[in-house]
Amino acid sequence: QVHLVESGGGLVQAGGSLRLSCEASGNILGISAMGWYRQAPGQQRELVANITGIGSTNYADAVKGRFTISRDNANNMGFLQMNGLKPEDAGVYYCNAEVRTYSFPRFVLRAYWGQGTQVTVSS
Repeated sequence: QVHLVESGGGLVQAGGSLRLSCEASGNILGISAMGWYRQAPGQQRELVANITGIGSTNYADAVKGRFTISRDNANNMGFLQMNGLKPEDAGVYYCNAEVRTYSFPRFVLRAYWGQGTQVTVSS
């Protein structure tokens, strides 16, 4: 069983910064891509940023130049540094990870989601 737990959300004034963390635990053999998504009230969940197993990154246009995604492969963790926050960045931020496990008699690669962390930005 694999669990993803996000942390680091909170209330911040516009222009401020937050650093989100995502910790994966369980019988993990490896993690390929990791990503951060967000969902505002009444909106669909959308991709914010993702990072491959070798560190290639991709960002939504709305956050380019302000957010930075990173990961710590040794500790199965991912991070999202958010600077210059805007009210439109508010929402629940979810971590997603493609995790490799072993379930006899084969290896399995499956995407997991965390439960989310709330980000609120006051204007």
